[in-house]
Amino acid sequence: ILQWHAHEMIYGYAMVVVAGFLLTAVTNWTGQTTSTGRSLMLMFFFWGLARTLYMFGSDYALVAGIADLAFMGQLILAITLPIVRQKLWMRMAVVSKVILLLVFNGLFVLGAQGALDGGIELGLYGGLYLLIGLILTIGKNLVPFFITRGVGYSVSITNFRWLDIASLVLFLGFFILQLSQYAPLLAGGIAGLLFAINAIRLAQWHTVGIWGKPLLWGLYVSYMFICFGFLLFALHYFADVSKFLAIHAFAVGGIGLITLSMMSRVTIGHTGRDISAPPHATRIALGLLILCAVVRVLMPLLYPGYLLNWTVLAFALWIAVFTLFVCIYAPMLMASRVDQG
Repeated sequence: ILQWHAHEMIYGYAMVVVAGFLLTAVTNWTGQTTSTGRSLMLMFFFWGLARTLYMFGSDYALVAGIADLAFMGQLILAITLPIVRQKLWMRMAVVSKVILLLVFNGLFVLGAQGALDGGIELGLYGGLYLLIGLILTIGKNLVPFFITRGVGYSVSITNFRWLDIASLVLFLGFFILQLSQYAPLLAGGIAGLLFAINAIRLAQWHTVGIWGKPLLWGLYVSYMFICFGFLLFALHYFADVSKFLAIHAFAVGGIGLITLSMMSRVTIGHTGRDISAPPHATRIALGLLILCAVVRVLMPLLYPGYLLNWTVLAFALWIAVFTLFVCIYAPMLMASRVDQG
Protein backbone atom coordinates (compact mmCIF):
# COMPACT_ATOMS: atom_id res chain seq x y z
CA ILE A 1 0.00 0.00 0.00
CA LEU A 2 2.77 2.46 0.92
CA GLN A 3 4.66 1.76 -2.31
CA TRP A 4 1.49 2.21 -4.36
CA HIS A 5 0.66 5.45 -2.53
CA ALA A 6 4.12 6.91 -3.10
CA HIS A 7 4.39 5.76 -6.71
CA GLU A 8 0.98 7.05 -7.73
CA MET A 9 1.48 10.43 -6.08
CA ILE A 10 4.74 10.86 -8.02
CA TYR A 11 4.19 9.11 -11.35
CA GLY A 12 0.40 9.08 -11.40
CA TYR A 13 -0.69 12.48 -10.11
CA ALA A 14 2.35 14.77 -10.34
CA MET A 15 3.61 13.34 -13.63
CA VAL A 16 0.36 13.94 -15.49
CA VAL A 17 0.29 17.56 -14.24
CA VAL A 18 3.86 17.95 -15.51
CA ALA A 19 2.73 16.49 -18.85
CA GLY A 20 -0.15 18.93 -19.18
CA PHE A 21 2.07 21.87 -18.28
CA LEU A 22 4.90 20.94 -20.64
CA LEU A 23 2.69 20.10 -23.60
CA THR A 24 1.26 23.61 -23.30
CA ALA A 25 4.53 25.37 -22.41
CA VAL A 26 6.53 23.80 -25.25
CA THR A 27 3.87 24.92 -27.73
CA ASN A 28 4.26 28.47 -26.37
CA TRP A 29 8.08 28.26 -26.40
CA THR A 30 8.35 26.91 -29.94
CA GLY A 31 5.18 27.96 -31.71
CA GLN A 32 4.73 24.33 -32.76
CA THR A 33 2.08 21.76 -31.86
CA THR A 34 3.14 19.14 -29.34
CA SER A 35 0.39 16.53 -29.08
CA THR A 36 -3.27 16.74 -30.07
CA GLY A 37 -6.07 14.49 -31.27
CA ARG A 38 -5.26 10.79 -31.50
CA SER A 39 -1.71 11.10 -30.20
CA LEU A 40 -2.96 12.92 -27.10
CA MET A 41 -5.71 10.34 -26.61
CA LEU A 42 -3.13 7.55 -26.87
CA MET A 43 -0.99 9.25 -24.24
CA PHE A 44 -4.01 9.52 -21.95
CA PHE A 45 -4.88 5.87 -22.63
CA PHE A 46 -1.45 4.65 -21.50
CA TRP A 47 -1.59 6.85 -18.39
CA GLY A 48 -5.11 5.70 -17.49
CA LEU A 49 -4.31 2.04 -18.15
CA ALA A 50 -1.34 2.19 -15.79
CA ARG A 51 -3.39 3.86 -13.05
CA THR A 52 -6.16 1.26 -13.37
CA LEU A 53 -3.87 -1.77 -13.39
CA TYR A 54 -1.77 -0.57 -10.46
CA MET A 55 -4.92 -0.65 -8.31
CA PHE A 56 -4.88 -4.46 -8.62
CA GLY A 57 -1.56 -4.67 -6.79
CA SER A 58 1.17 -6.95 -8.10
CA ASP A 59 -1.10 -9.03 -10.37
CA TYR A 60 -0.74 -6.67 -13.34
CA ALA A 61 2.20 -4.57 -12.14
CA LEU A 62 4.43 -5.39 -15.12
CA VAL A 63 1.80 -4.43 -17.70
CA ALA A 64 1.00 -1.30 -15.65
CA GLY A 65 4.68 -0.39 -15.57
CA ILE A 66 5.07 -0.83 -19.33
CA ALA A 67 1.99 1.33 -19.97
CA ASP A 68 3.36 3.99 -17.61
CA LEU A 69 6.71 4.04 -19.40
CA ALA A 70 4.93 4.21 -22.77
CA PHE A 71 3.02 7.29 -21.56
CA MET A 72 6.24 8.97 -20.42
CA GLY A 73 8.11 8.00 -23.57
CA GLN A 74 5.41 9.50 -25.77
CA LEU A 75 5.46 12.67 -23.66
CA ILE A 76 9.24 12.99 -24.05
CA LEU A 77 8.97 12.60 -27.81
CA ALA A 78 6.15 15.17 -28.01
CA ILE A 79 8.09 17.87 -26.14
CA THR A 80 11.57 17.12 -27.49
CA LEU A 81 10.91 17.28 -31.25
CA PRO A 82 9.60 20.89 -31.29
CA ILE A 83 12.46 22.04 -29.04
CA VAL A 84 15.07 20.37 -31.28
CA ARG A 85 13.47 21.75 -34.46
CA GLN A 86 13.63 25.28 -33.03
CA LYS A 87 17.13 24.66 -31.58
CA LEU A 88 16.09 25.88 -28.14
CA TRP A 89 18.91 23.99 -26.48
CA MET A 90 18.53 25.71 -23.09
CA ARG A 91 15.06 24.15 -22.82
CA MET A 92 16.63 20.70 -22.95
CA ALA A 93 17.42 21.09 -19.24
CA VAL A 94 13.70 20.56 -18.61
CA VAL A 95 13.51 17.65 -21.07
CA SER A 96 16.50 15.96 -19.42
CA LYS A 97 14.68 15.87 -16.09
CA VAL A 98 11.63 14.25 -17.72
CA ILE A 99 13.92 11.65 -19.32
CA LEU A 100 15.42 10.96 -15.90
CA LEU A 101 11.91 10.61 -14.47
CA LEU A 102 11.27 7.89 -17.06
CA VAL A 103 14.54 6.18 -16.09
CA PHE A 104 13.70 6.21 -12.39
CA ASN A 105 10.18 4.97 -13.05
CA GLY A 106 11.83 2.15 -14.99
CA LEU A 107 13.99 1.39 -11.95
CA PHE A 108 10.82 1.19 -9.85
CA VAL A 109 9.27 -1.27 -12.34
CA LEU A 110 12.41 -3.43 -12.28
CA GLY A 111 12.46 -3.34 -8.50
CA ALA A 112 8.78 -4.26 -8.27
CA GLN A 113 9.48 -7.29 -10.49
CA GLY A 114 12.37 -8.40 -8.29
CA ALA A 115 14.88 -7.74 -11.06
CA LEU A 116 16.76 -4.93 -9.29
CA ASP A 117 17.60 -4.76 -5.61
CA GLY A 118 16.72 -1.33 -4.26
CA GLY A 119 14.94 -0.40 -7.47
CA ILE A 120 11.71 0.54 -5.71
CA GLU A 121 13.41 2.96 -3.33
CA LEU A 122 15.54 4.48 -6.11
CA GLY A 123 12.48 4.91 -8.29
CA LEU A 124 10.42 6.61 -5.59
CA TYR A 125 13.03 8.91 -4.06
CA GLY A 126 14.64 9.69 -7.41
CA GLY A 127 11.26 10.61 -8.86
CA LEU A 128 10.36 12.86 -5.93
CA TYR A 129 13.67 14.74 -5.97
CA LEU A 130 13.52 15.15 -9.76
CA LEU A 131 10.08 16.71 -9.47
CA ILE A 132 11.43 19.17 -6.91
CA GLY A 133 14.35 19.87 -9.26
CA LEU A 134 11.92 20.47 -12.12
CA ILE A 135 9.88 22.90 -10.00
CA LEU A 136 13.04 24.79 -9.03
CA THR A 137 14.23 24.91 -12.65
CA ILE A 138 10.98 26.17 -14.14
CA GLY A 139 9.77 28.15 -11.13
CA LYS A 140 12.83 30.38 -10.75
CA ASN A 141 11.66 32.30 -13.82
CA LEU A 142 7.95 31.49 -13.88
CA VAL A 143 7.04 32.55 -10.31
CA PRO A 144 8.64 36.02 -10.45
CA PHE A 145 7.12 36.51 -13.93
CA PHE A 146 3.64 35.78 -12.57
CA ILE A 147 4.25 38.02 -9.55
CA THR A 148 5.38 41.03 -11.59
CA ARG A 149 2.42 40.61 -13.96
CA GLY A 150 -0.16 39.75 -11.33
CA VAL A 151 0.14 42.06 -8.31
CA GLY A 152 -1.43 45.01 -10.10
CA TYR A 153 1.37 47.52 -9.58
CA SER A 154 4.93 48.03 -10.78
CA VAL A 155 7.44 45.76 -9.08
CA SER A 156 10.95 44.72 -10.08
CA ILE A 157 12.29 41.28 -9.19
CA THR A 158 15.90 40.34 -9.95
CA ASN A 159 17.11 36.76 -10.12
CA PHE A 160 20.81 36.69 -9.28
CA ARG A 161 22.91 34.50 -11.58
CA TRP A 162 25.05 33.24 -8.70
CA LEU A 163 21.92 32.01 -6.92
CA ASP A 164 20.83 30.07 -9.99
CA ILE A 165 24.24 28.43 -10.39
CA ALA A 166 24.63 27.68 -6.68
CA SER A 167 21.13 26.20 -6.52
CA LEU A 168 21.81 23.96 -9.53
CA VAL A 169 25.17 22.68 -8.26
CA LEU A 170 23.97 22.15 -4.70
CA PHE A 171 20.79 20.41 -5.81
CA LEU A 172 22.84 18.02 -7.95
CA GLY A 173 24.92 17.22 -4.88
CA PHE A 174 21.77 16.82 -2.76
CA PHE A 175 20.25 14.48 -5.37
CA ILE A 176 23.33 12.24 -5.59
CA LEU A 177 23.98 12.08 -1.85
CA GLN A 178 20.35 11.39 -0.97
CA LEU A 179 20.09 8.49 -3.42
CA SER A 180 23.52 7.03 -2.58
CA GLN A 181 23.09 7.60 1.18
CA TYR A 182 26.76 8.56 1.20
CA ALA A 183 28.38 11.16 3.49
CA PRO A 184 25.33 11.98 5.64
CA LEU A 185 26.88 15.04 7.28
CA LEU A 186 27.75 16.49 3.87
CA ALA A 187 24.21 15.74 2.70
CA GLY A 188 22.82 17.59 5.71
CA GLY A 189 25.11 20.55 5.10
CA ILE A 190 24.05 20.80 1.45
CA ALA A 191 20.38 20.61 2.46
CA GLY A 192 21.01 23.49 4.87
CA LEU A 193 22.62 25.56 2.12
CA LEU A 194 19.70 24.84 -0.22
CA PHE A 195 17.38 26.08 2.53
CA ALA A 196 19.39 29.30 2.78
CA ILE A 197 19.52 29.86 -0.99
CA ASN A 198 15.81 29.32 -1.43
CA ALA A 199 15.05 31.54 1.56
CA ILE A 200 17.03 34.32 -0.13
CA ARG A 201 15.07 33.71 -3.33
CA LEU A 202 11.77 33.91 -1.44
CA ALA A 203 12.87 37.22 0.08
CA GLN A 204 13.73 38.52 -3.42
CA TRP A 205 10.31 37.55 -4.74
CA HIS A 206 8.28 38.93 -1.88
CA THR A 207 5.97 41.87 -2.35
CA VAL A 208 2.94 42.50 -0.20
CA GLY A 209 0.58 42.36 -3.19
CA ILE A 210 0.89 38.59 -3.57
CA TRP A 211 -1.20 38.03 -0.43
CA GLY A 212 -4.27 39.48 -2.12
CA LYS A 213 -3.97 37.10 -5.08
CA PRO A 214 -4.60 33.41 -4.32
CA LEU A 215 -3.01 32.21 -7.56
CA LEU A 216 0.16 34.04 -6.48
CA TRP A 217 0.28 33.17 -2.78
CA GLY A 218 -0.42 29.54 -3.69
CA LEU A 219 2.80 29.48 -5.74
CA TYR A 220 4.73 31.44 -3.13
CA VAL A 221 3.70 29.23 -0.20
CA SER A 222 4.54 26.11 -2.21
CA TYR A 223 8.12 27.41 -2.46
CA MET A 224 8.06 28.11 1.27
CA PHE A 225 7.28 24.44 1.89
CA ILE A 226 10.04 23.31 -0.46
CA CYS A 227 12.40 25.60 1.43
CA PHE A 228 11.13 24.16 4.73
CA GLY A 229 11.66 20.67 3.31
CA PHE A 230 15.36 21.38 2.80
CA LEU A 231 15.57 22.65 6.38
CA LEU A 232 13.92 19.45 7.66
CA PHE A 233 16.39 17.36 5.65
CA ALA A 234 19.24 19.24 7.33
CA LEU A 235 17.61 18.70 10.73
CA HIS A 236 17.21 15.01 9.92
CA TYR A 237 21.01 14.67 9.90
CA PHE A 238 21.83 17.08 12.71
CA ALA A 239 18.81 16.85 15.05
CA ASP A 240 17.27 13.42 14.34
CA VAL A 241 14.09 14.82 12.73
CA SER A 242 12.17 12.22 10.72
CA LYS A 243 13.12 12.20 7.04
CA PHE A 244 9.48 11.52 6.14
CA LEU A 245 8.46 14.96 7.41
CA ALA A 246 10.88 16.51 4.92
CA ILE A 247 9.53 14.28 2.17
CA HIS A 248 5.94 15.31 2.89
CA ALA A 249 6.93 18.98 3.05
CA PHE A 250 8.16 18.51 -0.52
CA ALA A 251 5.20 16.40 -1.63
CA VAL A 252 2.13 17.90 0.05
CA GLY A 253 3.19 21.50 0.56
CA GLY A 254 5.54 21.86 -2.40
CA ILE A 255 4.22 19.69 -5.24
CA GLY A 256 0.61 19.70 -4.06
CA LEU A 257 0.30 23.48 -3.75
CA ILE A 258 2.17 24.39 -6.92
CA THR A 259 0.21 21.92 -9.04
CA LEU A 260 -3.14 23.03 -7.61
CA SER A 261 -2.20 26.68 -8.19
CA MET A 262 -1.03 26.06 -11.75
CA MET A 263 -4.02 23.89 -12.69
CA SER A 264 -6.35 26.60 -11.38
CA ARG A 265 -4.48 29.34 -13.27
CA VAL A 266 -4.35 27.40 -16.54
CA THR A 267 -8.03 26.41 -16.37
CA ILE A 268 -9.13 29.99 -15.78
CA GLY A 269 -6.86 31.41 -18.48
CA HIS A 270 -7.53 28.77 -21.14
CA THR A 271 -11.28 29.03 -20.75
CA GLY A 272 -11.19 32.78 -21.45
CA ARG A 273 -11.70 33.95 -17.87
CA ASP A 274 -9.89 36.62 -15.87
CA ILE A 275 -7.00 35.05 -13.92
CA SER A 276 -6.94 38.05 -11.59
CA ALA A 277 -10.43 37.12 -10.35
CA PRO A 278 -10.53 33.35 -9.66
CA PRO A 279 -13.61 31.79 -8.05
CA HIS A 280 -13.76 32.43 -4.29
CA ALA A 281 -13.71 28.68 -3.69
CA THR A 282 -10.15 28.62 -5.09
CA ARG A 283 -9.01 30.44 -1.94
CA ILE A 284 -10.76 27.81 0.17
CA ALA A 285 -9.16 24.92 -1.76
CA LEU A 286 -5.66 26.41 -1.51
CA GLY A 287 -6.18 27.27 2.17
CA LEU A 288 -7.32 23.73 2.94
CA LEU A 289 -4.28 22.33 1.14
CA ILE A 290 -1.97 24.53 3.22
CA LEU A 291 -3.77 23.24 6.31
CA CYS A 292 -3.29 19.69 4.99
CA ALA A 293 0.46 20.28 4.66
CA VAL A 294 0.67 21.80 8.15
CA VAL A 295 -1.23 18.82 9.60
CA ARG A 296 0.98 16.29 7.79
CA VAL A 297 4.34 18.01 8.39
CA LEU A 298 4.30 20.51 11.24
CA MET A 299 1.90 18.82 13.66
CA PRO A 300 3.82 15.49 13.75
CA LEU A 301 6.95 17.53 14.36
CA LEU A 302 5.34 19.23 17.38
CA TYR A 303 3.19 16.32 18.59
CA PRO A 304 4.71 13.09 17.23
CA GLY A 305 2.62 10.89 19.53
CA TYR A 306 -0.47 11.58 17.39
CA LEU A 307 1.12 10.73 14.01
CA LEU A 308 -1.69 8.39 12.92
CA ASN A 309 -4.33 11.03 13.75
CA TRP A 310 -2.44 13.70 11.78
CA THR A 311 -2.00 11.35 8.83
CA VAL A 312 -5.71 10.45 8.67
CA LEU A 313 -6.72 14.10 8.98
CA ALA A 314 -4.29 15.09 6.21
CA PHE A 315 -5.68 12.29 4.05
CA ALA A 316 -9.24 13.61 4.54
CA LEU A 317 -8.18 17.20 3.81
CA TRP A 318 -6.40 16.16 0.58
CA ILE A 319 -9.55 14.40 -0.67
CA ALA A 320 -11.68 17.42 0.27
CA VAL A 321 -9.33 19.81 -1.56
CA PHE A 322 -9.34 17.94 -4.85
CA THR A 323 -13.05 17.17 -4.66
CA LEU A 324 -13.59 20.91 -4.35
CA PHE A 325 -11.17 21.56 -7.21
CA VAL A 326 -13.13 19.23 -9.50
CA CYS A 327 -16.42 20.87 -8.51
CA ILE A 328 -15.01 24.34 -9.28
CA TYR A 329 -13.16 23.67 -12.51
CA ALA A 330 -14.73 20.65 -14.22
CA PRO A 331 -17.75 22.71 -15.42
CA MET A 332 -15.35 25.29 -16.93
CA LEU A 333 -13.37 22.64 -18.77
CA MET A 334 -16.48 20.93 -20.15
CA ALA A 335 -17.99 24.16 -21.52
CA SER A 336 -16.98 26.49 -24.34
CA ARG A 337 -14.62 29.39 -23.69
CA VAL A 338 -16.58 32.26 -22.22
CA ASP A 339 -14.99 34.72 -24.67
CA GLN A 340 -16.26 32.66 -27.60
CA GLY A 341 -19.89 32.50 -26.57
